Amino acid sequence: MTAARRITAGLAGAPTDVDLVVIGLGVTGAGVALDAISRGLTVLAVDAHDLAFGTSRFSSKLVHGGLRYLASGQVAIAHESAVERGILMDVTAPHLTRPMPSLIPLAGGVSKPMGFLAGAGFLGGDLLRRAAGTSADTLPRPRRLTAAETRRLAPPLRTEGLRGGLLGWDGQLEDDARLVTTIARTAAERGAAVHTHARVLAATGHSVELRDELTGAGHEVRCRAVVNAAGVWAGDLVDDVRLRPSRGTHLVLRAEALPRLSVAVFAPIPGETNRFVLVLPQPDGQFYVGLTDEPVDGPVPDVAEPTEVEIGFLLDVVAASFARPLRRSDVVGAFAGLRPLLDSGDDSTADLSRKHAVLTSSSGVITIVGGKLTTYRRMAEDAVDAAVTASGLTAGPCVTASLPLAGAASRESLAEESARVGHPGRARLIRRYGADADLALSAAVRASGWTEDEVLAPIAPDHPHIATVWAELFFGITHEGAADVADLLDRRTRIGLVPADREVAVGAAERVLAACRNPR
Repeated sequence: MTAARRITAGLAGAPTDVDLVVIGLGVTGAGVALDAISRGLTVLAVDAHDLAFGTSRFSSKLVHGGLRYLASGQVAIAHESAVERGILMDVTAPHLTRPMPSLIPLAGGVSKPMGFLAGAGFLGGDLLRRAAGTSADTLPRPRRLTAAETRRLAPPLRTEGLRGGLLGWDGQLEDDARLVTTIARTAAERGAAVHTHARVLAATGHSVELRDELTGAGHEVRCRAVVNAAGVWAGDLVDDVRLRPSRGTHLVLRAEALPRLSVAVFAPIPGETNRFVLVLPQPDGQFYVGLTDEPVDGPVPDVAEPTEVEIGFLLDVVAASFARPLRRSDVVGAFAGLRPLLDSGDDSTADLSRKHAVLTSSSGVITIVGGKLTTYRRMAEDAVDAAVTASGLTAGPCVTASLPLAGAASRESLAEESARVGHPGRARLIRRYGADADLALSAAVRASGWTEDEVLAPIAPDHPHIATVWAELFFGITHEGAADVADLLDRRTRIGLVPADREVAVGAAERVLAACRNPR
């Protein structure tokens, strides 16, 4: 195995000759880097901005088993999703995933035929779970609930006309950007050179021209293969990839907007027989509400912006399912991601296939596009297979289906450890870093010169909505390549999803950056 590295901001120390260059450090690019390094290839992986800068941090934070794809007849994609969900939850990232109970209330907005179809869908999803080999201990079987059981499970629901509910299970991430960061860190620890703030200026199948975005310095790399995993920007690097991005928007609500709700709720979209808006409880007491599927025309922005029309649509759909009126003032944040869908000429982006594709350009660059977060590992495997075949590289077989990510441990052991430590700050590190919680703590103590109690304290004790502790910020710099306030607040932590919280936290991020630049 190549000597362990750490994620680096900028191109200082980057190699000039490698087997494979990976362009883009979203979930797919990070997955490609890990797959390739674990097969014995030498790897340089770069991103013009940061880890999880694009689509990968703007998902629903689900490890999705493919139920939606099953409903639309995409059986192979649904099965692939279910298999990859099981790998993530049981093998590679149990510390970053958890079972999520999902409720479809059977009320006025859900006709009896629609309820029958939804129930059949949940049963089909359970068949997928079993076909994928995921046990009922990980994801319990679905069941029908009485009206009383439904009210107890989801107290904020509107009770008029409520005749029961359908309870199913899917996977949920601690956070999508945390998954990407952990994959990238695992790749770096195995020897991959992972560099953020490194922009690709030109690329062929055998060379890449880079610019360090922190210093402006140029950097040229010779290589045997290049994988373009730039997502919605993939077409900017090669001429023969046609994408049709779609925008998926989510809202962020505080816990008090829907008090005592601890399960995901599927709110039916009026006029649709098989589409819902999801209300998704999050670990830090927020709810994400989403999502939309709107075509995007014109140049691809660095960061997509939700529209007021989308925000109003999501609020209106969800409000119909709950007793408490939801208002625009309940929306404390909103975010939008762009899906890198292949252009097939269909009218609606909602109907475009989520199947991924591996394409080879005339310049020899291998491009991986399409797909979804849950199937990143399989996408990476296919991309590396294509690169190895095209370049004639000697590489071992793919091992990522059995390769635990950094910090991986069973959910049961981590729950026991969290209960044992009896400290909210330590428990939070266990929840977000798994078995690497002690590493994050010790790294923060070394970098700061503070005591353990000091780095385990919340960064904004007067703002209870911000649960982030100082150790997270320090570890983001020392081991995860964060270079600035945005890296820390928008990706290593997700404080930036709520603009008011981000404003409060900027001072803490600046303090930690200064401490790491000027150690005692």
